[in-house]
Amino acid sequence: MTELDDDIPVLSAESLAALQEFRDEQKDRLAKFAELYEGAENEYSSRKEEGEKSNTDKSTQKKTALTIDDFQEDWQLSQFWYSDETANILADALLEGADENTVICIVSAPSVYAMIKARNPSTLPTQKIYLFEFDRRFALLSGKDHFGFYDYNQPEEFRDDLKGKVDRLLIDPPFLEPECQQKSSLTAKALLRGDKKAETESGDLQYKLISCTGERMKDNVKKNYPDTRITTFYPEHKNGLSNEFRCYASFECSRWRFSDEN
Repeated sequence: MTELDDDIPVLSAESLAALQEFRDEQKDRLAKFAELYEGAENEYSSRKEEGEKSNTDKSTQKKTALTIDDFQEDWQLSQFWYSDETANILADALLEGADENTVICIVSAPSVYAMIKARNPSTLPTQKIYLFEFDRRFALLSGKDHFGFYDYNQPEEFRDDLKGKVDRLLIDPPFLEPECQQKSSLTAKALLRGDKKAETESGDLQYKLISCTGERMKDNVKKNYPDTRITTFYPEHKNGLSNEFRCYASFECSRWRFSDEN
């Protein structure tokens, strides 16, 4: 054995076992996604051939029990999933007072979409709920009909059928940078309906806008979304973030009030 060999670290049996377990989990996850993708593709093709127009994606209802935990965070894409409690609160805020005609879009916040998908479809006031994401894995969660590929660097290049058609929007810009915030706001403006006074069947406003982002972005949010205010709700993430997050919204609801900080 040479002196160079002595410098090569040797993993303990416990470390090797942990590494193998991690690799096995990765392999199982990839196999699961491959199976789900094939099933979703077949289901989508069958429905299109039959001319079936369903408001819910049957492939995700019948074949999967996907949760956000099935999707590993990619930190290079600035992916940090919300805690279950936070995702539930944001889901409640979007759904509260909605009716069957309400169109909801969730941009760059797949953990909130996953929480809505986990609910019994019969309890949802609307089936018109869409997910915009850069990470195409999430088409498995939403189904192709309810998914839109989205790159904030091309803020107005997304599926045409939703432009100017969205009533309620949750947008979570992936990066805490002014440029990302500003470009994301262009997406919001392109998605939202012009009529902000329309009401649902229960008399609630159709229009609701939520942006969750870092506290240090508050001046950018105020500039980009002048009708939003800081709320009393503090979003939290599963794995914790050093950046303090705040929820900015155009409305108050059962889950929050406007903060005195405004």
